[in-house]
Amino acid sequence: MQLFYKADFGETQMLDETDSKHCIKVLRKAIGDEVWVTNGLGDMYQCIITDANPKKALLKTTQHLVEFQKSSRRIHLAIAPTKNIDRITYLVEKATEIGLSEISFILTTNSERKIIKKDRVERVAISAMKQSLKAYLPKVNELVTYEEFIANNTSNQKFIAHLSEKSSPLESYSPENDVCIVVGPEGDFTDEELSLAEQAGYKQVSMGTSRLRTETAGLVGVTLLNLLK
Repeated sequence: MQLFYKADFGETQMLDETDSKHCIKVLRKAIGDEVWVTNGLGDMYQCIITDANPKKALLKTTQHLVEFQKSSRRIHLAIAPTKNIDRITYLVEKATEIGLSEISFILTTNSERKIIKKDRVERVAISAMKQSLKAYLPKVNELVTYEEFIANNTSNQKFIAHLSEKSSPLESYSPENDVCIVVGPEGDFTDEELSLAEQAGYKQVSMGTSRLRTETAGLVGVTLLNLLK
């Protein structure tokens, strides 16, 4: 199964230039061949090629699946981006494959990186979605301050990753259907930031006894929230 992505495919019934070239030139697909397309919103389209144009391949839908493999839980990860952007793109790739609804980048007191190129992160998420044959593309948000995120996050259940006496193992909770986990920088959260989160209803959680790197903690958190019942 070869999966392509186009946000407005339901209206256009065509691939964009990049995917058209890959489909026709690289994969050597021809008129009548079958391909699958998703709009990243849960729709999965089974199609046949009607015009093998390498710049604008035209398709015809033969089957339309809605809410394809929809998860029963909405998972939102908020994370302080690492100095090495490759570690964050790796996280986005793997978290998308495992199952992620939304990712936010937060600027904390000890953040190492103060700029995120949203379009780059989105490209990584799109590629991972197609590779893992998913129909839902995670929403990627712009970098905001920690204080702004804490004040505006509306998830039903809120966790903040921090290894301390106040922390309870994440696996000791029964995650709800709309959950957020916040992961800080390698310099950790300040006491003021932890206090602010506590006042906003966040529960401190641990993910084992080891001190994890930022992207590792984010990936472990997403994995556990997908697995816990």
